[in-house]
Amino acid sequence: MLDITIIPCLQDNYSYIIQDSSTDIVGVVDPSEFNPIDNFIKKKFNKIDFILNTHHHFDHTGGNLKLKKKYNCKIIGSLRDEKKIPGIDVKLEHDDIFKFGNIKFKIILVPGHTSGHICFYSDKEKIIFTGDTLFSLGCGRVFEGTYSEMLQSLKKIKDLPKDTNIYCGHEYTKKNLDFCKKVEIDNNLLKEKKKWLDLRINKRIPTLPITLGEELDTNIFLRCDVVSVKKSLGMEHSSELEIFKKLRDLKDAF
Repeated sequence: MLDITIIPCLQDNYSYIIQDSSTDIVGVVDPSEFNPIDNFIKKKFNKIDFILNTHHHFDHTGGNLKLKKKYNCKIIGSLRDEKKIPGIDVKLEHDDIFKFGNIKFKIILVPGHTSGHICFYSDKEKIIFTGDTLFSLGCGRVFEGTYSEMLQSLKKIKDLPKDTNIYCGHEYTKKNLDFCKKVEIDNNLLKEKKKWLDLRINKRIPTLPITLGEELDTNIFLRCDVVSVKKSLGMEHSSELEIFKKLRDLKDAF
């Protein structure tokens, strides 16, 4: 079983400390900075075996080198990012399996936000670490890839089981909700979501994880094929790609 602890970092990043309880293997997903990770690790585990990076951006790899120097851990990342991820040791490709103790993570290549972005997915644990590809009620900006690549990457995630729990890289849910509500005005599930979200924000509780099933009902970027979304944009006869591009451009300016 995988135990997961959410560690807030920087302004709105999330890093994740993970432990396979059956083997006591400990890892960190996307360590944004050294101190918050180190403070938790030295109190509870006093070791890190692996660092798992979803992509090369500094707000996901900023703690890599200092953590590696202190704990002598291995850094895992995308082969496409081998020249960009600080301290990378193990370079993985799409459909590779990374063994984390007794837990197997399947690597899903999801270009778009960056060209080498990967997700770590465990079907047994029903979890996926999506970095900056898929957020709760949103998706990442398209920087190094194309709109088409990003849409196809999101579709890879959409095809996973609906009870998959999503752990993403940022606490963007409130602003994402505001955007989704503006576009899909008549989605009653978004109205219910706002009440839930407000309670968590008031209590300063993370809005993650969230199930893929919930996201399919509410995340506008996973609903580019839905008639109500197309109608709200006045683009009833447009393709999914055209809808996605329109939504991403609107969100970039939101």
